[in-house]
Amino acid sequence: MNIFEAVLMGAVEGVTEFLPVSSTGHLTILEKLLGYQLDDPAITAFTVIIQSGAVLATIIFLLPDIRRIVPAFFKGLARKEERQHPDFRFAWAVILGSIPIVIAGLTFKDTIETTLRSLWFVAGALIVWSGVMAFADHAATQVRHEDDVTWKDALIIGVVQCLAVIPGISRSGSTMSAGLLRDLDRVTVTKLSFFLSVPALTGASILQGYEEFDNISHGVGWTNTLVATAVSFAVAYFAVTWLLKFVAKHSYSIFIFYRLALGALLMLLLATGTISAQ
Repeated sequence: MNIFEAVLMGAVEGVTEFLPVSSTGHLTILEKLLGYQLDDPAITAFTVIIQSGAVLATIIFLLPDIRRIVPAFFKGLARKEERQHPDFRFAWAVILGSIPIVIAGLTFKDTIETTLRSLWFVAGALIVWSGVMAFADHAATQVRHEDDVTWKDALIIGVVQCLAVIPGISRSGSTMSAGLLRDLDRVTVTKLSFFLSVPALTGASILQGYEEFDNISHGVGWTNTLVATAVSFAVAYFAVTWLLKFVAKHSYSIFIFYRLALGALLMLLLATGTISAQ
């Protein structure tokens, strides 16, 4: 991997991580176009680790909310009367919603890193989940807001988030769709998706960095990995800021049409043998 490729992949990760278009799906397609073996352990680890840059950008963006929610959580642990505070409930919701993806990620780790890296899965997931997103966007009443989020909402959203282990479905797309179907408004489900990304992506990055340290050292290289992570951080911060402003006034239609077009193009390229699935 050269430095230009590292910068390009970091930029793609930063742009797509929090948009409901599947960052892993985009990176998988890009890696294939650049000639990499998709089930190479170093490439798989690289794809996961550079997400940590986007996570850091999210944490910085969410600092005002974190400064409010974290103290409320510890106050609730210490005093029973504080446990009805919306910020305490939201903190518990994030914790509960993060548990299912951890279990799914560890249980199906080998399948995620090999079988599901096929571009056929990416193309199919892009198209199929577009239908789910369209239904959720149309059916949502958006009558509930951040103060209304319950542990049940977060647990359901967290379970649906497990589907994002399939590249092409999109972690943000799955959580946003589930949240809309729970009648939460778009800004709330988008922000909740941001919060749920922090433990899930941070844990995955640390695990991959530890387990695949040598493979990365002798494969893509740690310099390229760190450069891509830094670019991911810079780009993701602006993407997060833009997305919250966008969903406050618009539906997810633009993302749905984009997913359908990309999925259809990818299937055409695979069916004609222009590119291979692995």
